[in-house]
Amino acid sequence: MRIRKAQIIDSEVIATLLMQATGDVIYKFIGDQDFDKAKRFLLHFVAAEYNQYSFQNCYVLVQGARVLAAALVYDGACLNELRKPVLDYIHCHFDAELEVEEETQAGEIYLDSLAVDPAHQGKGLGSELLRFLIDEFVHKGGKKLGLLVDQTNPDAKRLYLRLGFRVVEEKMLLGITLDHLQLG
Repeated sequence: MRIRKAQIIDSEVIATLLMQATGDVIYKFIGDQDFDKAKRFLLHFVAAEYNQYSFQNCYVLVQGARVLAAALVYDGACLNELRKPVLDYIHCHFDAELEVEEETQAGEIYLDSLAVDPAHQGKGLGSELLRFLIDEFVHKGGKKLGLLVDQTNPDAKRLYLRLGFRVVEEKMLLGITLDHLQLG
């Protein structure tokens, strides 16, 4: 197994994986609980460049040619620039009035989403990908790594805390209560 930057050919798998981690947010973006519609929306942006969900911002854990896990990560200072194409599309096609809180800020590399193929969960792949990101951005890059975890997901929060993250604040995102954690 190895971890590499994602490529555009990984987009379909990345979109499927990220739906596990971001599904509730995507459903709120499109105003519909239809999985296929939400995945098409997400795939549109994963396969495109220069936006919040782009493959350009992803790392993937692969075994051979098969993507088993994906992480979406970007500089928090770039959130508004990366989010603009997404919000413009939402405002044009779904909800002209939707406002989305800022989930990150300048001064942190933001782990937007991390997901593992359901057939490979429980094997430590998510932890391996997370450790890679910590090494890459915190240890080598000297940056602060931040993420949000849903307060209804205590297992994920325990994993992050075990890896050294600490809770810095509580945030709301589209009506979802989240803990903001940072490391570094």
